[in-house]
This record gives sequence, structure tokens and C-alpha cells, in this order.
Amino acid sequence: QVQLMESGGGLVQPGGSLLLSCAASGNIFKISFMGWFRQAPGKERELVASTTSSASIYYVDSVKDRFTISGDVYARTVYLQMRSLKPEDTAVYYCNARVYTSATSWDDYWGQGTQVTVSS
Repeated sequence: QVQLMESGGGLVQPGGSLLLSCAASGNIFKISFMGWFRQAPGKERELVASTTSSASIYYVDSVKDRFTISGDVYARTVYLQMRSLKPEDTAVYYCNARVYTSATSWDDYWGQGTQVTVSS
């Protein structure tokens, strides 16, 4: 079994900052991808930022220059530093990881989600 444990999130005023953390544990052979998705009410879940085993980093355009993903798949931990937060960043944020439990067997796993609310 594999678990993704998230922490962080909460209520912050516009312009504020928050740090999300995600740690993977369990029956892990290797991880090839870790990322943060978010889902706002009435909207589809979107990929916000991600990192891979080849150190490829991705950010959705709306968060570039404001959010930073750090950590790596080898440490099985990633962080999402969010700065200059806007009301439109309000969503449930989910950690996601593509985990290999053997050399050839993998699954995508999700954290439980953490609420981020940006409001004055």
C-alpha cells in the first residue's frame, strides 16, 4: 500500500503565502512523477505544478512566477510554495504521484486533499 500525506493549506489573505507538503510512504520501488493538482468548485481538476525523475518541472501558466515546487521524487517528498496568492487560487489542492511498486508495476496515487482559501 502507498500513502501520500499532505499538510499545509488554510485561509490566507490575497497577496499572502502558504506552503504545502506531500510525503509518500509505503511499498515504493520508485516514483517517476510527483505533482500538485487543484480543483475549484464547479471546475475540472487541473495540474498546477509537477516534477519528474528526470528533473523536468512544469507550472501551469496561471501560477508561473508565484508558485515554486521543490523536493524531488527520490526524496519522496515535494513542496509547493505559493506566494502572491489570489482569490482565484482558492481550491482543494491534491498531491499526486506515479508510484512503481516493482520494476514494471505502477499506479497513480492521490493525497486526501487540502483546502486553500484566499479571501479578505
